[in-house]
Amino acid sequence: MSWTKARIQEWLTSKSVSFEATMVKANLIDIVRQHKREHSDKYVVDEMAMQHGIIVLRLPPYHCELNPLNWYGRRLKDMLQKNNKTFKMAEVKKLFEEGLQHTMSEKWSSCIAHIIKEEDKMYGLDNMIDNVSDRFIINVTESDSDDFSSDDE
Repeated sequence: MSWTKARIQEWLTSKSVSFEATMVKANLIDIVRQHKREHSDKYVVDEMAMQHGIIVLRLPPYHCELNPLNWYGRRLKDMLQKNNKTFKMAEVKKLFEEGLQHTMSEKWSSCIAHIIKEEDKMYGLDNMIDNVSDRFIINVTESDSDDFSSDDE
């Protein structure tokens, strides 16, 4: 959506997807949506994971609140800072391993519950935005011009 019309046309051309140069940006975006999946980038790690029955989940950029490792890692880091007395790597390693064993199961389940709440909140916001923005879309057709003709004609 943030791409310029020229950039969208460039993408469609690079993928050999036909379009008319006179199309407006909204129509071009519709065409992109139709062809996006078949032209999306494929990554070696995804192919390797798929061979083992694993699906790689990509998190949206700039949304660390949806990454359970960030959430859990922050708590583990806080524990290390609180309990590290000698500031030697051996102690940090020992504290890290103890922290993983001690808190992993209990904290991980609360971490996942927290992430699910964040996802639900974002889904709700998405629906609100969709409902509000839909009210601002104005469809103009050729027949609409008749509504503004003068009575003198």
